[in-house]
Amino acid sequence: MIATTGALALLLAATPAIARDVSCRLDFDMAGWSAFYKTASGTGRVSCDNGQSMAVSISAKGGGLTVGKSEIRGGRGEFSGVRSINEVLGTYVSAEAHAGVVKSSKAQVMTKGEVSLALAGTGEGVDLGVAFGGFTIEAR
Repeated sequence: MIATTGALALLLAATPAIARDVSCRLDFDMAGWSAFYKTASGTGRVSCDNGQSMAVSISAKGGGLTVGKSEIRGGRGEFSGVRSINEVLGTYVSAEAHAGVVKSSKAQVMTKGEVSLALAGTGEGVDLGVAFGGFTIEAR
């Protein structure tokens, strides 16, 4: 009986736990400018369906053919491939296209390893071009 219990304990310990993906969302505000080099920064909050949440700072930097300034209020991002809220932190690489005068729309998909982030937001400003760069999320 003890041998059977010990064997069962070893089997359970050796079986990997199946971790489910967690659904996480980023709500953010950011403002920035560009003149061949684009920079923007802001704040946000990541909330996950497992109850975890975290206040974050965000920044975006990159180069490309771009000129303008913009402000995004009430932006939203959806993460995929996340098993823990800590996996959303770090730098994502991106490619984007955008155009607008006064009212500007922006959509962007970024990746960081196996984690992906799709961003969308509308804002105010003048913005025209194509930019490539990084988007960094840090805990506040």
